[in-house]
Amino acid sequence: MTNPKDKLIVALDLPSYNAARALVNRLGDTVSFYKIGLELVFSDGLSLASELKQEGKRVFLDLKFLDIGNTVERAVASAAALGVDFITVHGPDTKTLQAAARGRGDSQLKILAVTVLTSLDQSDLDEQGIPLTPGALVLSRARIAHNAGVDGVIASGQEAAAIRAKTSPEFLIVTPGIRLPGGDTGDQARITIPEEAIRDGANHIVVGRPINAAKDPKAAAEAFLARIANA
Repeated sequence: MTNPKDKLIVALDLPSYNAARALVNRLGDTVSFYKIGLELVFSDGLSLASELKQEGKRVFLDLKFLDIGNTVERAVASAAALGVDFITVHGPDTKTLQAAARGRGDSQLKILAVTVLTSLDQSDLDEQGIPLTPGALVLSRARIAHNAGVDGVIASGQEAAAIRAKTSPEFLIVTPGIRLPGGDTGDQARITIPEEAIRDGANHIVVGRPINAAKDPKAAAEAFLARIANA
């Protein structure tokens, strides 16, 4: 059985290096995998990423690249040189994803295609002129990602089972928008609880505010790990 710690990714969605470093220190050995996003990258987050790798942690850079192929390829190559484990690229088309795959080279970096942000719902897609439901668009983009040869997708747990059925056992499904029953949803529109996401095929769940805003982050992380183990 996979260690539950391998499945939990704690999002360091914090405003400064010092705040993120303090949380990592407080969590200690309870957490082995961290996500660094745009906010922290601009506050010395890449230095923290290097430190975490040196400490034996796994690191997910959530930068959601989307640009012309040449730019995406070079940006992914730079990320691969840092030695991080996961990187995100928006996944609306094959060209972008194949450029990211080229940029990875022979490194062990896993490329994850962002399907539909978990903060978006049907009204947001309607506004964008997309004539699909969120679930249908997620599945369409997951197929594009799978066929393009990247390693997996970022998708809500609500779509995990359908993605798993239409791709392969090795295809990674990383699920944000995770909350405990009765928890504050914040700006998330399509949420799931940890057990549902894992049982439906998610390889990893990403948890931010329910841990990093908790009075006792370590106890909160342990509660999520227990739910993963029960799943």
